[in-house]
Amino acid sequence: MKVCIVGDGLVSLSLAKAIINQGIKVDLILDKNSKKINKFRTIGISKHNIDFFNNNILDIKKNLWKINQIEIYSDSLKSEKLLDFKRKKVPLFSIIQNYKLYNILFKSLNESMLFKRKINKSVNFHENYNLVINCDPNNFITKKYFSNKFFKDYFSFAYTTIIEHKKITNNTAVQIFTKQGPLAFLPISNKKTSIVFSLRGEKKINLGDFIKTYNTKYSNIKINQVSYFKLSSMNLRNYHFEKILAFGELLHKLHPLAGQGFNMSIRDIKILLDLIKKKIELGIELDGSICKDFEKKVKHKNFVFSQSIDLIYELFNIESKTNNSLISKSAQFLGKKNYINNFFSKYADIGIDI
Repeated sequence: MKVCIVGDGLVSLSLAKAIINQGIKVDLILDKNSKKINKFRTIGISKHNIDFFNNNILDIKKNLWKINQIEIYSDSLKSEKLLDFKRKKVPLFSIIQNYKLYNILFKSLNESMLFKRKINKSVNFHENYNLVINCDPNNFITKKYFSNKFFKDYFSFAYTTIIEHKKITNNTAVQIFTKQGPLAFLPISNKKTSIVFSLRGEKKINLGDFIKTYNTKYSNIKINQVSYFKLSSMNLRNYHFEKILAFGELLHKLHPLAGQGFNMSIRDIKILLDLIKKKIELGIELDGSICKDFEKKVKHKNFVFSQSIDLIYELFNIESKTNNSLISKSAQFLGKKNYINNFFSKYADIGIDI
C-alpha cells in the first residue's frame, strides 16, 4: 500500500510519520516554492495529545517545555485574575518551537525506507496511490475539489516573536484579553518566552510597546524578529472527493487565542490512524471508504469545537467595544467553581466527545 500526502507543514510531516509507523509507504509531495519555517513561532500541545504523539508518531519529550499553570486576565478587571488552571504533577500543555519540531520530524522521516519526497509536477495523484491526503490549502487539488467552506475574516493580524530575558522559573503561561486583542506570554525555557498578540484592525504596531505595558515578570528583555499574519477562521464543508482526503489547516482554521489549531489536527490524526489500523487488522487495502468514515467521525466535532473558540473571541471582543466587564466577571465567577474549571481544562486537553 502507498499513501500520498500533499504539503510539507507540521501536520503533513506528523501524519506521514504516523502512517509510516504502520508499515505503509508514504510519498510526501512538496511545492518547489515552499516557505521556510519561521524560527520565532511556537506551538502548544495539550497533555493528551503529547502522550499520543510520543507513543504513535515520534517521541519528542526531551524537546518540550512543560507548562503547569495558565493565568487569564482582561483589561476590564485590570490585575484581577479571571481564570487560573493548575496542575502540580503533570503539565497542562507543552511548548515547542515550530522549526525544531519540523526538523525532528523530517530527520526521522528521511531515515525511513518507506518515505520519499517528490515535487508535485511529477505525480499522478489518481493512479499511483491507495489514498491521497491533501494538507496544502493553496494547490490545484484544493481549488478544484475543496473550495466550498465556511469562512470568517477577523480583520486582524497576529504578531509573533520570542523574547529573551533574565532567567526565572518560567512554567506559567499568561493570556490577557486587552482592549486591542488577546495577548499571550508562552514560556519556552527559563530564559525565553514566546509572544502572540492578535491585534484587531489592519495596522502595523510596535510590539515592544505592548510587551512593556503588559509584562509583569520579565526583565532585561531582548525582542527577536517579529512576524505577522492575517487572521481568519474556516471550516471545510466537504472533507473528501473519491480517495482524496482534505486534512490539517485545510479542514479547519482557528483564531490562535486558545492555541488549538495544531491540537485539533493531532486529534484528527488519531482518528484517521485508528481507521487505518482497523483496515490493516482486517487485511483490507486502504481506499476511498476511509475518507467517508473519517468525515463521519470528526466533521461535527471539529465544527462545534471551532465555533466555541470563535464564541470566546467574540464575547471578549464585544466586552472591549462596550467598555463593561460583564464577560470578565462572569468568567471569573465560573472559574472559581472546581467542576467548571476542570471541565474547561479537559475540554482544552482532549476536545469534545459528541
